[in-house]
Amino acid sequence: SRLRKRHSPEQISNCLRIDFPSEPEMWVSHETIYQALYVQGRGSLREEIKRALRSGRVRRIPQGRTTRPGPVRNMVNISERPAEANDRAVPGHWEGDLIMGAGNRSAIGTLVERTTGFVMLLHLPDDHSAATVAEAMTAAIPKIPEVMQRSLTWDQGSEMALHTKITEATGLPIYFCDPHSPWQRGTNENTNGLLRQYFPKGTDLSVHGPGILANVAAELNGRPRKRHNWKTPTEELDRLLQSDESSVA
Repeated sequence: SRLRKRHSPEQISNCLRIDFPSEPEMWVSHETIYQALYVQGRGSLREEIKRALRSGRVRRIPQGRTTRPGPVRNMVNISERPAEANDRAVPGHWEGDLIMGAGNRSAIGTLVERTTGFVMLLHLPDDHSAATVAEAMTAAIPKIPEVMQRSLTWDQGSEMALHTKITEATGLPIYFCDPHSPWQRGTNENTNGLLRQYFPKGTDLSVHGPGILANVAAELNGRPRKRHNWKTPTEELDRLLQSDESSVA
């Protein structure tokens, strides 16, 4: 069932120990899971295994993505972003980007919170112009708890030409990466790689409506993460929000 949710063998192995702490017969190493999948997959399960094993490939293909310098005026550089965002100790700092469809004709907006890895996806129904992105962002940001609205970091793509309008409407400060520096949004880059399981390159992304995007985001947010001691981004976000409420009380 966890493989169907696209959890990795390592995530599954560690979560079994959490789910069944007093039943070691339910424990299994991630290597055993890999071996079982490959053995079973010599026949008809090959495609199922490709879906289950995250990358869907037998061998890893190096990937990279060049940021898109564009006509973005009045940018505030990432060097001016609060230092608290750098080590992820303070939650509420987000990274954003677009994943592109076939021929760059369609796109989905992605927002990832740096501390928890919590994902939000933006539906861009007609195009990925600056006006469409600004409308989607202005609708999405108020859904984020106010204490989690500290900053957003994006690259210099033309889709953010109306960034000042977004900030005026939401109060969220937006910072921009240096040209050709996608590693300055490393959390988002990694998440976009995971999203390609659901939205492969070279496909039309406009066919995925808001409901599909919400389901994909929920599935990613429900994946246990090693850096959270195998808690999920949703669980980690809830923990931080409850801690904040307790401190206020």
